[in-house]
Amino acid sequence: MSPIQHHPIPNALSIAGVDPSGGAGLLADLKTFSALGAYGCGVVTALTAQNTRAVTGIHEVPPDFLAQQLDTLFDDVRIDTVKIGMLASAELIAVVAAALRRHRPRFVVLDPVMVAKSGDRLLRADAVDALLRDLVPLATIVTPNLPEAGDLLGRVVTDAPSDMRMAARELHGRGAQAALVKGGHGTGERLTDVMFDGERFVELAARRQQTRNTHGTGCTFSSAIAALLPQRDSIESAVRDAHTYVHSAIRAADTLVVGSGHGPLHHFHALWPHGVRGTDPETRLQP
Repeated sequence: MSPIQHHPIPNALSIAGVDPSGGAGLLADLKTFSALGAYGCGVVTALTAQNTRAVTGIHEVPPDFLAQQLDTLFDDVRIDTVKIGMLASAELIAVVAAALRRHRPRFVVLDPVMVAKSGDRLLRADAVDALLRDLVPLATIVTPNLPEAGDLLGRVVTDAPSDMRMAARELHGRGAQAALVKGGHGTGERLTDVMFDGERFVELAARRQQTRNTHGTGCTFSSAIAALLPQRDSIESAVRDAHTYVHSAIRAADTLVVGSGHGPLHHFHALWPHGVRGTDPETRLQP
């Protein structure tokens, strides 16, 4: 006899670009959703020619087809939570913002993807204002890293705790319910992420992992938050559990051999136990 389901399995939507190597973007998001107990749906914003070393080409989806993808999906599938990743232009940003206003999903996680791990720019400079104006106010939480926070705010954001708190407060002031400034681009052996929800700051610290395999860390963190928001009782608890999941996935990343550049995290570190080193059973999360 199957157990009684008190809550439906959440349907999570990733609106993102496709990284053929599977480390970042839509494919990484779907892996994360699956690992954390959410059913994954995907709407494609761009195709990329990409591996673990470089992005060699980007083909944007036409805005009208992006709108058609979104409306067709929302018309049939209950979407509980949305993660937004790569949107290369102001036109695509406007389409997504309009769809969110029409369909009003409960949770929206905005990861302002601007530059790939390889250094290739993925968001046109002239689209930053559109992101701030159209999408940040619709976000449950916005999750920039330090360079992205600097791009959004028009100034350098350092890993000094006071600077990160100021940046998180400013992004919250732009309309997001919460802002999470990630410190992975900082220096030192300890990395700190800072969240502000309008009332209090939350700091999440972790030891830096010595690995090249960090491709897609930001995509994975934001999609983990999206997967967990419908399953947790607060934004903070979703962020804390997503933080634990990502750092466990980084610790297990070297058990994968994918490419010769910045390889992916191990999204299924808790589900593929054979040969996985560095995973702590106590950090395995239950959906």
